[in-house]
Amino acid sequence: MSNTNERPSRRLALLGDRPGSYAIARHVRMSAQKVRRVADTVRGMNANQAIATLRFAPQAASEPVRKVVESAVANAENAENLRADDLYVSQIFVDEGVTMRRIRPRAKGSASRILKRSSHITAVVEPRPAKPAPSKTAKVAADTATDTETQKEA
Repeated sequence: MSNTNERPSRRLALLGDRPGSYAIARHVRMSAQKVRRVADTVRGMNANQAIATLRFAPQAASEPVRKVVESAVANAENAENLRADDLYVSQIFVDEGVTMRRIRPRAKGSASRILKRSSHITAVVEPRPAKPAPSKTAKVAADTATDTETQKEA
């Protein structure tokens, strides 16, 4: 057997050639639906602001999400030599993990199923892209617009 079809890199799928880092928490014993509510609140935030928000969020799912974001920031600082102040949560998503099935005894010898759900949390942090400097033509157009407004007022 040849080893030509290697597994695609997870980093390549998440970040491509952009700088940044990621972290994954697998088999977190909470349902994905509950964790997604918390993850949606921090998507797009600065990394330090997201960690502070998660630290004081009342939901139980905020702790594992905070740990994943902190881990992604630490990975970016150590592996990519990026500053934590420059990073933001570019992607964060929650997938369903394995579901443990248990039974609960019911009346007349029957049983019902208890589903103990788990989830996988993935967080990606990247430095904010630099804002491009406004072009000279845009500045000239803005100056012309203000000149015409002042002429109308006079």
